[in-house]
Amino acid sequence: MHILIPDSLSPLEAIRRCGYGLINSQNNPSFVRRLGTLNYPRFHVYLKERDINLHLDQKQASYEGYGAHSGEYEGDAVEREAQRIAGILEQSAQERAGAPEDVFKSESKGFWSRLFGNK
Repeated sequence: MHILIPDSLSPLEAIRRCGYGLINSQNNPSFVRRLGTLNYPRFHVYLKERDINLHLDQKQASYEGYGAHSGEYEGDAVEREAQRIAGILEQSAQERAGAPEDVFKSESKGFWSRLFGNK
């Protein structure tokens, strides 16, 4: 299932806001969101420019040296996750559009500065 990231958000920021973590940084970035304490099942996305390609990995690849796995590209769970992602992206884009530009610029402060202020 494919989901488009709004132009106002950076793709990396968008996928992280959705709760996904990087697992592969080679040619095609890959991110996952686990459904429990184990590695599988998990939602798995490939990020290509502004396109999120979502599927559900049920288990690890069965044969050594092969990337094939039990992935679901359709179904209720994938649809619900796609809706969840789209909702987060829409809300993030609205927040970005309504906030002053300087809100998103982070100031680099040390621990003690944040704790005690700028004294």
